[in-house]
Amino acid sequence: MAERIIESFQVKRIEILDEKGNVDESLMPSLSDADIQRIYELLILSRTFDQRALQLQREGRLGTYAPILGQEACQAGSAFALEKSDWIFPSYRESGVYITVGYPLHMLFQYWEGDERGLKTPDTLNILPISIPVGTQVLHAVGAAMAAKYRKDKAVAVTYFGDGGTSTGDFHEGLNMAGVFKLPVIFICQNNQWAISMPREKQTASKTIAQKAFSYGFEGLQVDGNDIFAVYKATEYALHKARQGNGPTLIECITYRIYDHTTADDASRYRPKQEVDAWKARD
Repeated sequence: MAERIIESFQVKRIEILDEKGNVDESLMPSLSDADIQRIYELLILSRTFDQRALQLQREGRLGTYAPILGQEACQAGSAFALEKSDWIFPSYRESGVYITVGYPLHMLFQYWEGDERGLKTPDTLNILPISIPVGTQVLHAVGAAMAAKYRKDKAVAVTYFGDGGTSTGDFHEGLNMAGVFKLPVIFICQNNQWAISMPREKQTASKTIAQKAFSYGFEGLQVDGNDIFAVYKATEYALHKARQGNGPTLIECITYRIYDHTTADDASRYRPKQEVDAWKARD
């Protein structure tokens, strides 16, 4: 019997902006000037919120906070592509997602202050409370996607997690079920290179996180997570595919956690300064 290859895969990477801000017009998504201006406003608002939250935490007015510095494009770019009917399942580092979909800022501050009423989601928004245990929100999103498929509506479930979350059992259970039942769900991994103090290369031996999707029978994409147009385009593509009944997508956003894991962390103890400075230059 001869040996033969019975399956292979390729991971597509999407980049639209280069490091100097030049745009590949052939890949640019269909966004109006007003859309682009609004996305930029959301980026600025997300960063301003983040800076203010850090300041308030240092003053003792907020509890432990998880900064999003450097990851705003992943969050604003993906969330801006969603419809109001879509369901969002965030982790604790998605302030930019909340802001992009219109969550009241005072309620976000209220939550990080320690008041659980801050996560009493307004009836007009389909975003669930922050999930603190790593990876658990993946299963919640898959359940919502199963419900959407059962009801035959066009809602898509979207969940966010970091590279560390891909090592949890919930991640693998969720992707397996999504693949088996061809569910309308998008898995967005913000690969910020560090799971607290665990570097990416010690987290997984896979060359990419995106390729993990192929093990479960669906597509994985990789995008430059600091390229907001690439993130938007990948999310728009995955949403269209899900609404057409063509199943889930895993999107790996390559980005960097510029600040500490949380305000209770000191990343200078385990990350080289040269690495941080190099990513700051790309921010």
